[in-house]
Formats: sequence, C-alpha cells, structure tokens
Amino acid sequence: MAGLLRSAPNGYNTHMDLMRPARAFNRFQQRHDALGLPLAVLKKFGNDQGGNLAALVAYYAFFSIFPLLLVFVTILGFVLNGDASAESAVKQSIVGELPIIGKQIQLHALSGSVLALVVGIAGALWGGLGVTSAAQNALDQVCAVPFKDRPSFLTSRLRGIGLLVVLGVLFVISAGASGIVSGGFGGVRSIVAGYIVSLLVNVVLFIVAFRLMTARTIPTRNLRTGAIVAAVVWTILQAVGGYYIGHVLKSDSNTYGTFAFVIALLVWLHLGAQLTLYAAEINVVVHRRLWPRSLFGPPQEPADQKTYEALAKVEERHDAEHVDVEFRT
Repeated sequence: MAGLLRSAPNGYNTHMDLMRPARAFNRFQQRHDALGLPLAVLKKFGNDQGGNLAALVAYYAFFSIFPLLLVFVTILGFVLNGDASAESAVKQSIVGELPIIGKQIQLHALSGSVLALVVGIAGALWGGLGVTSAAQNALDQVCAVPFKDRPSFLTSRLRGIGLLVVLGVLFVISAGASGIVSGGFGGVRSIVAGYIVSLLVNVVLFIVAFRLMTARTIPTRNLRTGAIVAAVVWTILQAVGGYYIGHVLKSDSNTYGTFAFVIALLVWLHLGAQLTLYAAEINVVVHRRLWPRSLFGPPQEPADQKTYEALAKVEERHDAEHVDVEFRT
C-alpha cells in the first residue's frame, strides 16, 4: 500500500504519503551536484562493500606493519652507515605518519651474519606484502577492474615491493625537508611550514600508492582528485592523532595498556583504510560521472545502471568470457 488512511476528526479520510519527503529529497539531491556527488560516493562505497574491504586491509596491515618497520629500520642502518642523527630524523618521519605507534614501540634493526640478515629481511618483507595485496584487491574492486585484467601473482608482489621502496624514499625526503624547514623558521611559522611539507609528501604518497595499487587500465590522471582529498584528510588526522592517542590510552596500565594499544592501532588502521577507499571512490565517481544516483527504487538513472553494469563485469575472469547486463523496468 503506497500510503496510510486514517480518519480525521471532521469525518473525512486523509491520505498520508509516507514516502513523499524521501522522494522530494531524492529529486533535490539529483538536481544539486554539491549534495548528489557525495551521496553517490557513499552509495558506491556501499555497492562495493567498502566496509568489508577496509576491514580486510586493516587486518592485513596490523600483521604487516611491524615486519615492514623492522625491514625499513634495518636497511636504514646500512644506508645511513651509523649516522645517528639522520637515522633518528627518518624514524621520526615514520612516527609522524603513524602516530599510534610513536610512543609505544622502539625500533631496533636486525643484526647478525649476512646470510641471517638476508633471510630475515626477505621473510619479514614477504610477511609485510599482505597489506599491499589486500590494498590492490580493494582498489581494483572499487575501480571495477575485471578479474581477467588484474595483475598476476608475481606482478602484484613486485608492485607491492615498488610501493614500499617509494614510501621509504619519501620518508627520507620528508625527514630532510622537515629538518630544513625547522631550521629556517621558528615558532608558529615552523609548525605551519611543517604541515605544508607533510601535506605535499602525502599528496605524492597517495598518487604513487593509487598508481601502483590499481590496474594499468586506469589512467593516472583519474587518480589525482582522490589523492589530493586523501592527503588533506590524512594530514588533518595526523595533526589530531596525538589527541586521539591520549584519549584512548589515558587509562594505560600494566594490565590494560597492551589491549588499549592494540585497540587504538586497529581503529587507526581501519580509519586509514576507509579514508583510502573513500578517496578511490571519489576518483571513480568523478571521472566516470557516476552521479546523480537514485537513493531508492529500481536503477533508472544512467549513473545507477553504469555502476551496476561495471560491478557485474568485474566477474569476467577469462578473455573469452563476456558479461552482458540488461535492465528490465
């Protein structure tokens, strides 16, 4: 029944259309891009099961972060050749990107024979590639890349290693730039300049990450918008990260301190994964014109049909397989 009949005090029946406000809001957001675009991003995030993808990325990130830090610090010790000040600056750059772990762990490099170091670094690196593989899968899903066009097992791992190398170089550059900025300014200007450097580094970081973690069928120019949005939001999260840590770990004790740290780290990683996927959704929605969307009812809008058609074609797993989509209204 489309509506509800009730008896009015004067004896007449009044028809109440309960869906009228919802339909009015739906038409309003379809006419205004400022509202229709973010709602389309939110709906596509739901269509892609973005919450599940973000949780999976955060899960692998939790088990990958410590092996990767171990590898990075070990290689850093060889590259900097015992320069304690430079090594400390780069470590602080890492802590700036991951404020959760900054005050909770101490970074110590691997040591021992050359063979033991090579085996240890290779094992830790392999264990840390889980998060890059999960991120590639999530971004390919968001971009509706068919399984047949996704990178092979070997290519996926090589891309993950390439991303980790680029991130390491960016951390070193960030540390050097921050040192120069801190030495050239003082007070508030030094803080503002530090945030600007961090923002620029984050923009490059997200552009490189999106480029290496998505299939080559996606043009690089289609990745810039989401990278800039992600960099701005991530810089803000870094700025308030200390307050968040203080709130979550304020009751830190010998009994519950470890649990509080684990919870804070998991929440932070999941938040970062969601931010990255939302930024990727922005890229797809903007450059494929996937708005306005209909908030309910059958997929009658062109953006709805394009989205669902792309989701169906994701299941193409062989070059000989072709999925056709038909909408019946």
